Amino acid sequence: ELPGFYYDSEKNRYFRLLPGHNNYNPLTKESIQYKAMECKRLRLLEEEEKQKKKTTRAGLNSSMLLQKRQLGLLSSTSYCRLVHELKVNCMQRRKIEIHSPDSSVAGTNNFKIIVADVACERIFTVNDVEHGGCKYGIVNLSGLGKESLAVEMYDNLYFTNRKVNSVCWASLTHPDSHLCLMGIAETPGCASLLPASLFSSTNPGDRPGMLCSFKISTAWSCAWCLNPQADNCFSTGLTRRVLVTNVVTGHRQTFGTSSDVLAQQFATQTPMLYNGCRSGEIFSIDVRQRNRKGQSWKAIRIFHDSAVTSIRLLEAEHYLMAADMAGKIKLWDLRTAKCVKQYKGHHNEYAILPLHVNEEEGLLTAVGQDCYTRIWSLQDAHLLRTIPSPHPSSKDAIPSVVFSSRLGGSRGVPGLLMAVKQDLYHFSYN
Repeated sequence: ELPGFYYDSEKNRYFRLLPGHNNYNPLTKESIQYKAMECKRLRLLEEEEKQKKKTTRAGLNSSMLLQKRQLGLLSSTSYCRLVHELKVNCMQRRKIEIHSPDSSVAGTNNFKIIVADVACERIFTVNDVEHGGCKYGIVNLSGLGKESLAVEMYDNLYFTNRKVNSVCWASLTHPDSHLCLMGIAETPGCASLLPASLFSSTNPGDRPGMLCSFKISTAWSCAWCLNPQADNCFSTGLTRRVLVTNVVTGHRQTFGTSSDVLAQQFATQTPMLYNGCRSGEIFSIDVRQRNRKGQSWKAIRIFHDSAVTSIRLLEAEHYLMAADMAGKIKLWDLRTAKCVKQYKGHHNEYAILPLHVNEEEGLLTAVGQDCYTRIWSLQDAHLLRTIPSPHPSSKDAIPSVVFSSRLGGSRGVPGLLMAVKQDLYHFSYN
């Protein structure tokens, strides 16, 4: 790189780089980088259309896997994992039609967040609205198995928020019966617990009201507890503190921290809450104990070099996956507090982006700030596939994704759901 010049690869020479406010030659470093990124994205999209089948590893194909399985050289777990690797690389993009009872609303607002329930039968959506607010809805995925590839979306315009930072499903009266929403309503922020039945096609008169809503300082994250020892509790990650609330009794516990809590998850086998902070620290809290002054209530403590944006506990709860704002994804062994694997290729500098771990399929999925969706093998951290966004990359067009081998319930279809701008896409195994 020469100061004050840029290199044009097509013309194979340097040109003088003038300031961006110059009307005659408004070239800036950012515009040149954006043009190069856009050319790369279009090239990758073209390759995706042409190439129906890809191989991630040399010599890996379905006939070879079946032969090894029959000879007893592969266990059933390894066989299923490698089959999923093959299927992920054959996924083809198809656009989904979104039907809504209010035809004027469907497909007019940009998707900001999509979050699937445990069974992947429904996804909760947060959409940006033109006047600056957010609109909430629930998409029923039961229509995905049909040839038409259409889904039903129900929304409730009475519950809106200025901004939503975090969403999680909550199981209060039955599995995934409610939704925890954390965001900025006015100033200060707001934490809300909404019944999912508010977003249904049944008679509006039968719908229950909001279960709880209270003002808080800016909320960054939330998590619902499924452990019976801390029943009916949800946590809120705030600026320099953690708030654990029992929605039935109204009892609250506050734990002061030295940094903003950007990511949270409860363990299911023990009453532990794991927290990821802006400082890079990840620590756990036993929610049965009362808060004491000082830092003595922190159980496990591990550290990243940058702000932690997402944490995911693996099923056995001996391992924790964490992503940070330096683009690093690490797998930690909680018993030794050591990093055992790194998943390379993720891109992030400032955004709070989630991780999606599918242990049954042996896959890790994450969307980068560069708008590429990447899928890794959980087993050996091998990057299996990089999916370009169908839309030009920008800060307000980072895709939100859901992956499952059962989209739409136990008899559902496998694949990846991607919400970007106003569109919803299905990447099918078939």
